[in-house]
Amino acid sequence: MSKTLVIGDIHGAYKALLQILERANITPNDRLIFLGDFVDGWGQSPEVIDHLIRLKSTHNCVFIRGNHDDLLLGWLKTGQYSEEWFNHGGRSTMDRYNAMDDDKKQIHILFLESLADYYLDDDNRLFVHAGFTNLNGVRHEYFSRMFYWDRTLWETALSLNPELSVEDPLYPKRFTHYKEVFIGHTPVTRIGLTVPVQKANIWNVDTGAAFKGPLTIMDADTKEYWQSEPAHELYPEEIGRN
Repeated sequence: MSKTLVIGDIHGAYKALLQILERANITPNDRLIFLGDFVDGWGQSPEVIDHLIRLKSTHNCVFIRGNHDDLLLGWLKTGQYSEEWFNHGGRSTMDRYNAMDDDKKQIHILFLESLADYYLDDDNRLFVHAGFTNLNGVRHEYFSRMFYWDRTLWETALSLNPELSVEDPLYPKRFTHYKEVFIGHTPVTRIGLTVPVQKANIWNVDTGAAFKGPLTIMDADTKEYWQSEPAHELYPEEIGRN
């Protein structure tokens, strides 16, 4: 039986990616939905993208754009970058890509250009890196950058009174359009956790692999999940850089 599996923010942790794919026992029949931020953080961003490209040819994959993926694409195409990106994982990524030949870079550029802003499945479940701001849903979003930069969706979910009824006029309208919404972008380590967190119908699957948390893959139907070892334990030589 095929599964729909959601993968949180990888952030260059190639070793963690291999661990979760093995631990979840994925098959070519499964749908793999990657929530973005494949790069920056740990030092194997090119290896992550190489592996995703390979998976694309053998598995049913959906790749969603994260803000770090967009920042890398911008630098690869224009040579321009912000100091904020440079100091938040971009430096090691830049070093790796500067050592890469142009043909390989072009393959990665094409992959990054192909990423989706979001994915809406047949069960009305939304998969998006960060969130959206339009009260009428993703198809009405005025600013596409919000799909990979917004934090207000998750902040609203965290602050929502769990006793508030969906029919209540105070209930966030954004939450009513989709059966469930799966996001990354804002690690749950910020609230002291390292497992997927549900607030209202929002599921946050970013369990902090960019820092000292594990990488997570979760079954969107059953909510069973599998995790890697904490990413910093897989890259002890890089401690202090993240």
